[in-house]
Amino acid sequence: MDAALPAEVAGADPLVRRSEHADFQSNVALSLAKRLKRAPREVAGVITEQLRDEVIAATELSGPGFVNITVTDSSIWSQLAVRTTADRLGVGTPLAGERVVIDYSSPNIAKQMHVGHLRTTIIGDALARVLSFLGAQVIRQNHLGDWGTQFGMLIQYIDEHPDAKWHHGDLAGGADAPIVALDRLYRQAREKFDSDAGFADRARSRVVALQAGDPDTLQVWTDLVAESQLSFQALYDRLGVLLTPEDSAGESTYNEYLDEVTDELVRAGIAVESNGALCVFFEEFTGPDGQPVPLIVRKSDGGYGYAATDLATLRYRVRKLGATKILYVVDARQAQHFQMVFATARRAGWLTDDVQAVHVPFGTVLGPDGKPFKTRSGSTIPLSELLDSAVNRAQEIVAEKAPDLDQETLDQVVEAAGIGSVKYADLSGSRIKDYVFDVDRMVNFTGNTGVYLQYAHARIRSILRNVPPAEASPVVDTTLVLEPAERALVLQLDEFGKAVTDVADSLEPHRLAGYLYTLAHTFTSFYEACPVLKADDPRVRGNRIAVCALTGDTLAKGLELLGIAAPERI
Repeated sequence: MDAALPAEVAGADPLVRRSEHADFQSNVALSLAKRLKRAPREVAGVITEQLRDEVIAATELSGPGFVNITVTDSSIWSQLAVRTTADRLGVGTPLAGERVVIDYSSPNIAKQMHVGHLRTTIIGDALARVLSFLGAQVIRQNHLGDWGTQFGMLIQYIDEHPDAKWHHGDLAGGADAPIVALDRLYRQAREKFDSDAGFADRARSRVVALQAGDPDTLQVWTDLVAESQLSFQALYDRLGVLLTPEDSAGESTYNEYLDEVTDELVRAGIAVESNGALCVFFEEFTGPDGQPVPLIVRKSDGGYGYAATDLATLRYRVRKLGATKILYVVDARQAQHFQMVFATARRAGWLTDDVQAVHVPFGTVLGPDGKPFKTRSGSTIPLSELLDSAVNRAQEIVAEKAPDLDQETLDQVVEAAGIGSVKYADLSGSRIKDYVFDVDRMVNFTGNTGVYLQYAHARIRSILRNVPPAEASPVVDTTLVLEPAERALVLQLDEFGKAVTDVADSLEPHRLAGYLYTLAHTFTSFYEACPVLKADDPRVRGNRIAVCALTGDTLAKGLELLGIAAPERI
């Protein structure tokens, strides 16, 4: 392009992509033709004439102005050789220097995590893994719901029922037991609050005591948080999620900043009084009646709601945590809320051109009936029950397909397959779309499923276990002619870095999931067409062992970035 085109367009993105018609294709001529006032085929022609390079085996001008490019066999083998010995599979760290805060999961204290927490937890964790792998300093933040009037209600109920057992030391059933007990107590407290005016008054007084720092009340609250986090962490560990108690920063963390934030907004004329409440108004946000929809920073009774906490949280993440980007992995229904919070923060000067705040929305988990996934009684389904259903189904399938596995290995495999199937089902589609939670489809060894990818990885490891020690570290012979299936697989392997950076650019983990599925499928075609251990020529055998090793490592790393285990056997 430098040689063929005027300087003002020579530096444009050449728009080179993989192609079904050649190894690569560029459609840059079509994008530049109008600016150059020339026909696309003419532009493509002059570019093609300049494509002289030792890596390029052939070029072809096709269609309205596409440039097809085929590279040499030796260049493909050379790329394989470089990547088999490179650190990090040859992927760089383009996000080095970025400091990214990711807000995800955010369950409520004293309540079981349910299906509504599934997507934020899985998507957020995948993004944390990918951005960290690409060099960003990632700060995970679990914005727990740990403050508010509901805690006065629960603490008062516990105080009036001293025999209630909810500490893990008093319960059987493992780490999940405290949150199950607290969830039950919360529902009982809510029922009494709604039916007993005297209890409701006492609960409200307990809220005041909590907010005033009453030692006895604070001690119960502290225990509620600790016992809840114990249960949450057990679930995170089972899910293979990176969150730890150190990542927790609940609503209570920002209480001390609420007055300060409000005063700053008032002094700047951003927040104004309206019907006794303190609000921020926007021309761009209106309701169905055409009237402005305000962001209520402080309610008419003097209390603070989510908006004030979210504003204080954002300001803290910019000023104290030094974030260059903040991602909020929260469902799509909160879109307008975050738009108003971000707009307010920009007005206040907390969000500058150097800091990005991004709402990362996602759709709903649906049941087989196409409606939001709930029990027959209409209540939400605990997340632990969903995971159990997938693991149980995996147990049935794996036990049938691999009856020779010992019990310990079987238990490990079915847990990895069941949990992986749930996570992959979530991550393999565009996050903004709803998806159906269908265990039979998820835990399937064929099709675009997590188990299919895990099985492909395990099969590669099985092949490599049978490689004689003397051939375990082959030197790639770059002089060999590529078979079509070899060519397709090695070129696909070389797309790994792009798939990962695409996730970082789009915040769409399905870009990586789709890549891994294509890679696994391409490997299957390669394995069917190209004998590995039975190849007669030791040079061919060595190259194919190297291809298998890189494919296995790429699948393992890709699954790891999605938070999915890659068992050695399945």
